[in-house]
Amino acid sequence: MAGDLQDQASRKWPYSNRRERSVELWVFLFLIVPSLVLSFFAVKQGRLSFTLVSIATIFRDLSLLSLILFFIWRNREPVAAIGWRAGSVWKEIGMGIALFLPLFFTASILESTLRKAGLSAPSTPLPALVSERGTMEFILALFLVIIVAVVEETIFRGYLMLRIKEATSSPAAAVLLSAVIFSLGHGYEGTASVVTIGVMGAFFAVIYEWRKSLIAPMAMHFLQDFIGIVLIPFLKQTHFFH
Repeated sequence: MAGDLQDQASRKWPYSNRRERSVELWVFLFLIVPSLVLSFFAVKQGRLSFTLVSIATIFRDLSLLSLILFFIWRNREPVAAIGWRAGSVWKEIGMGIALFLPLFFTASILESTLRKAGLSAPSTPLPALVSERGTMEFILALFLVIIVAVVEETIFRGYLMLRIKEATSSPAAAVLLSAVIFSLGHGYEGTASVVTIGVMGAFFAVIYEWRKSLIAPMAMHFLQDFIGIVLIPFLKQTHFFH
């Protein structure tokens, strides 16, 4: 039943045929992929404050989300077609938390192994992410990780997987391609992290394909970013880590 609405939505769009949806996908990829690839050539952000980086990221993500919702509205698709489902919210969140723990440790081991094998690590940490913060900046950081988790899962799992499956008729291709595109935006973290994040993106995609809901992947994505952007900087700033 969970997948029936998505299958029905694929057959009942009166204002959009398959060719038009393919063009829509290419336009969206043309919009986001070049900026993602630029992350491999990112300049040092020493002059950018955490507040500036966070606000810019929030507005960028919300604008992309607005564009996706416009596409969905134009095509007369239900938001369930991109994984926005309200049913069993707490069950899905609990599942996301439970699945995150083994994923987190596996990803840590994988990244460490890749670095030992010679893949690159970031040359320096991004100053905006490790700078001293006040209370309001930590609140902004929390808001940031919530927005990023919701929007990036909607983009890379919900929307892109929907369109790639339409174009290829292959869920496996949708999982793989969405994970590759997702990883491109992390070039500044080094190739070891890019590969690790690609594997995590594929895992998120498999969970989404299984659950037909973005809630569990959103919960896992939130926890990953919360640890790196909120929790660890807070513990370092309070001298919990020496």
